Amino acid sequence: MFIPIHDGVALRYMRFAVTTKAVLGVNIALYLAALAGWLGDTGHVDLEFGFIPAVLFGSATLATDLSFVPSGATLVTSLFLHAGFAHLAGNMLFLWVFGDNVEDAMGSLRFLAFYLLCGVAASLTYALMAPGSQAPLIGASGAVSGVVVAYLMLYPRVNVLGLIFAWLPLRLRASWLIGAWILFQLGSAVFSADAGVGWWAHVGGMLAGAILTPLLKRSDVPLFGTRIA
Repeated sequence: MFIPIHDGVALRYMRFAVTTKAVLGVNIALYLAALAGWLGDTGHVDLEFGFIPAVLFGSATLATDLSFVPSGATLVTSLFLHAGFAHLAGNMLFLWVFGDNVEDAMGSLRFLAFYLLCGVAASLTYALMAPGSQAPLIGASGAVSGVVVAYLMLYPRVNVLGLIFAWLPLRLRASWLIGAWILFQLGSAVFSADAGVGWWAHVGGMLAGAILTPLLKRSDVPLFGTRIA
């Protein structure tokens, strides 16, 4: 619906958003490693490290040669794999634009915990909505959804430059852009017939972000602040 490009909000508490950059680097490195075949058969990486609800709940099993990690661990490993360049680029762009300011408001270690918890919550939400699914869920979308909601709660009046409908450049309030994005995610989860996208994972990540942001932000960082950029 929209592609964020730049928000122009300077960091207040830190000079370098180390967790955001590290997560970006790990995602890119693992994507390249998967392409190179370093993570195993390129056709089965999603089965080896992706999150499969039916396997977690015990209604299905993986072949021994595909069971690289325990099913519970795939709640985390799946967050760092992507199905293609567009999938990777979209998630990392959202994280690049919004992640550093959320990290600044929380601190690097708490932001790392926040990111992982949002991702795990996203996967569990997907599993609860489709407990028998044997399709592997991969990607950072759920965790990034939590980051986007946190940004909205922390910087709703910031002006964000983005491409509306992927081609029209506009600078609008975060509350408008992200609010519309949230409605799109919710509508897609309820009405979309596209089984190839884990829309409910996005919803789970958003809910986790909304719950965790007040708990993990710095005490002197206000919610729904008045800062404009």
